[in-house]
Amino acid sequence: MPVIDLLRRNWPEAAWGAFAIANFLAMSFWPSWETIPFHFVWISLTLLYGFRVWPVATTYLTLSAVVTVTGGLILNDAFSGDQLWGELFEVPLMSAMFLAMVWHARRRQEALKTVGRQAAQRASLLQRQERFLHDASHELRTPVTIARGHLEVLRRTDVDAALEIDVALDELKRIEQILERLLLLAKADQPDFVVLEPLDLEPFLEDVFMRWSEVAPRAWRLGALAPGILTVDHEALRCALDALLENAVKYSDHGDSIAIRSRSLSDHVVIEVEDSGCGIAPDALTHIFERFARADAARTRVQGGVGLGLAIVDAIAKAHDGRCTVRSTRTSTTFTLRLPRFAAESASALPAPVAVS
Repeated sequence: MPVIDLLRRNWPEAAWGAFAIANFLAMSFWPSWETIPFHFVWISLTLLYGFRVWPVATTYLTLSAVVTVTGGLILNDAFSGDQLWGELFEVPLMSAMFLAMVWHARRRQEALKTVGRQAAQRASLLQRQERFLHDASHELRTPVTIARGHLEVLRRTDVDAALEIDVALDELKRIEQILERLLLLAKADQPDFVVLEPLDLEPFLEDVFMRWSEVAPRAWRLGALAPGILTVDHEALRCALDALLENAVKYSDHGDSIAIRSRSLSDHVVIEVEDSGCGIAPDALTHIFERFARADAARTRVQGGVGLGLAIVDAIAKAHDGRCTVRSTRTSTTFTLRLPRFAAESASALPAPVAVS
């Protein structure tokens, strides 16, 4: 049974061995045309090694055996006058070619091993980072909640310190938002990150627009909206749009405009968020969706977040098999969120754009 298993695992080598022996016999019985089986042996050996890189000892043992047999047969035929003496030079030439191929094959094998080790190390590091983000976010939520509770009690009992307490509560709220985003990013690569359900997109975008237009004083504009049903994770989409709108508010002033619009494109929907703020530096556009890429550094502002909002937008878009892109000038920035699985509805007349100042 072990012999059968060995042959089953090494059947290419066994097949080549039988083929080589057959060609060795042909070289012995028909010396006048032995160069044909000679080249068959070497070519087949090279092809086999290209697919099966053997250990060093096995490689050189096989090479020595082929050189000895083929060289001996040609030498014997040269003595008997059946072959020219110059044919002997074919043996070292073919050996050199085979050794060159062995060198390249082993180099490639070592390179693949190195790449595999590096990939495993990166995967392990990413897994540890996500575990840390998840654990740290959970651990920090408890003290933040306790601190918020004590501050709210203190605000009700100490009227004189109400202003300072409100500032502290706002900062705690900001920390809570960062923790929520860290938890969201930690789950971004999990299979159940998004749960797809049908969504009537037009009223959904109208609700998002009205909610933001009431809390942030900007020149808000609701552009044309594509009516239809989008199969999407409702909360994830709302989170992505909130991050884009928060970004637009953060990097625009009271007199600037922020617009939301959408359009259908085949079975996709394109949602755009545009602001007339300070724009994004060209060298920042390539990494603005990376985790912890500082948006304030990219958009020349002192205040800003820790660079999680746009990373979440990118993660949500990719989880839906979509993508988010950005284009920017000195006077405007437009984020484009493109999502698949959109069934557009025909409409005879689209509603007029809405402007809210």
